[in-house]
Amino acid sequence: MAKLILIRHGQSLWNAENKFTGWVDVPLGEEGRAEATIASCKLKDYRVRVCFTSMLFRAIETAIVILTEVNDICDGRIPIIKHQADDENWHGWDKYKGDPEQELPVYPTAMLDERYYGELQGLNKAETAVKFGQEQVQLWRRSYAVPPPGGESLADTVKRTVPFFCDRILPHLITGDNVLIAAHGNSLRAIIKHLENLSEGEIVNVELGTAIPIIYDIDAHGQTTNKVILN
Repeated sequence: MAKLILIRHGQSLWNAENKFTGWVDVPLGEEGRAEATIASCKLKDYRVRVCFTSMLFRAIETAIVILTEVNDICDGRIPIIKHQADDENWHGWDKYKGDPEQELPVYPTAMLDERYYGELQGLNKAETAVKFGQEQVQLWRRSYAVPPPGGESLADTVKRTVPFFCDRILPHLITGDNVLIAAHGNSLRAIIKHLENLSEGEIVNVELGTAIPIIYDIDAHGQTTNKVILN
């Protein structure tokens, strides 16, 4: 039985300022790094075999803190960030076959990036609600299919995230590898919707705290058998 560990990144500097972040690459703040360290301690009894993150630094930073603050989580392996040959940002500088017995691969991918907030990115959420109205902003933030101006809806995020999960991540779980996914509120909602077979109405009400591990047991058929939240 494999363990799938989902974790939203720790508090970023823009989370602290209540800004829409989306694809803006904002790092963790002091509190976010502390949250990631606490999450690592909560996961001290788990052994991760492979990790996936988004391309955004706050998710990568969270993953690396979790994997390195408590060394046992990696079960003696060294986390190595891997780049795919078809990644347009990859130049072959890290060309190396690797040693799976000594290394824990960390795969960043844009498929796990946060929902793109378009024209709202960088805006304060409270000020945006005053400008456009609380009802409209809530519709942009929490509806399933209505995107913000120039941005993605949760439905759009599901379309890119779930196929990647099924094609690239689920096979690891089926073969028994414990997997850590460090990503974002909406890309993780997309995965949770798939894992728990939630309706569009149900998933928009799911709230994910920063750096709170959610652990699913996944059997050899790829089915979810149990869920634990390490508050």
